[in-house]
Amino acid sequence: MSEATMDHAVHGAGVMEERPFAIPSSKLVMWLFIISDACTFGAVLFAYGYIRNSAADWPLVFESGSIWNSLIMTFILVSSSLTVLFAVRDARNDDRAGAFRWTLITAGMGLLFTVLHVREWLSLIGEGVRMFQNPWGAPMFGAAFFSVTGLHMAHVMGGVIALLVVGSGYKAGRYAFRHIEIWSLYWHFVDLVWMFVVPLIYLLNMKR
Repeated sequence: MSEATMDHAVHGAGVMEERPFAIPSSKLVMWLFIISDACTFGAVLFAYGYIRNSAADWPLVFESGSIWNSLIMTFILVSSSLTVLFAVRDARNDDRAGAFRWTLITAGMGLLFTVLHVREWLSLIGEGVRMFQNPWGAPMFGAAFFSVTGLHMAHVMGGVIALLVVGSGYKAGRYAFRHIEIWSLYWHFVDLVWMFVVPLIYLLNMKR
């Protein structure tokens, strides 16, 4: 192989590795992960809907008063989508302190969301809800509720940890703007999933 051919192959390989499909590799990987995770959540929510509709005595456990907890969690999570946008904006402007501050606020909101969720779990457990039994009706309610909300809560906590690591790394100069931007995509995805969880898990299970 000639030197010119080898040089073309090396540079061509570098270009292909750097920007496949005209976007950075790291962003492509995140989009592929989001697509695959969307399929996972879609399958879980479909299974939940099937189980709920097939049960004749599916319990309606949330009262109009207790539903406020889920609405507060929704407000917190939606607001965190705005704060992570501020983090991306400051990172784009090379304001490392500002980007870290907004990333920290976003992670704090995610942590507060998780605390409220855990409190809700403990309240339901205190009322007798278990994985395969509850005081009101279909025994699969607990398994369905804990599986769907637990999967989402795990994603929130994973996002909190990632934002703290990437935010502190960006402030220290170890990471670039694109790393903040990439994890903001993940955070927006987590928020979007919650918009499907609230009506299916909470609003449709309110006492009438």
